[in-house]
Amino acid sequence: MPEISRFFGIIIYMYGYDHNPPHFHFTYGEYKGIMYINDGVVEGKVPTKIVKKVATWLELHKEELLADWELSQKGEELFKIDPLT
Repeated sequence: MPEISRFFGIIIYMYGYDHNPPHFHFTYGEYKGIMYINDGVVEGKVPTKIVKKVATWLELHKEELLADWELSQKGEELFKIDPLT
């Protein structure tokens, strides 16, 4: 699972050749979630404060995430994305 960012104990990653719509996976301790890039919808049971941090990060890096999504669909290496600080 290619890690693309890490901040505040949250790990963000994308799988190659994953299903549409564009999304990324994230973990925080034992919690696992999926966030859809275009609308910020979340799947999974994750604390609200963590979802808010990930959503903030998504809004800051939406274009980069969509570019990484395109790379992931081709099986190419993904770019790292700056963490939330």
